[in-house]
Amino acid sequence: MTLETETSMGADEVLRLAKLFFAERVPHHGAFLETEGPGFLSLRGQGGEEISLAASDREDGAHVRASSMFYGQAIARFFSTLPAASGGP
Repeated sequence: MTLETETSMGADEVLRLAKLFFAERVPHHGAFLETEGPGFLSLRGQGGEEISLAASDREDGAHVRASSMFYGQAIARFFSTLPAASGGP
């Protein structure tokens, strides 16, 4: 499952919050940092399941894209914690 959103936050802040969210706020199925680089990170969780997340800065915030076979609902929950992009839904 691949999900995308736009937020008024910067890309670096989104990635920082993602690491915290998936380690602390996903009961019984936490996912923890495996690799990261400029604009992306990969988290590994239960049974080796992976979350790949990329964020790129835009003029008024960031575009965020995440994919996972197992963590789709948790990704949607994470996205719901991000402030909406200005001028967008």
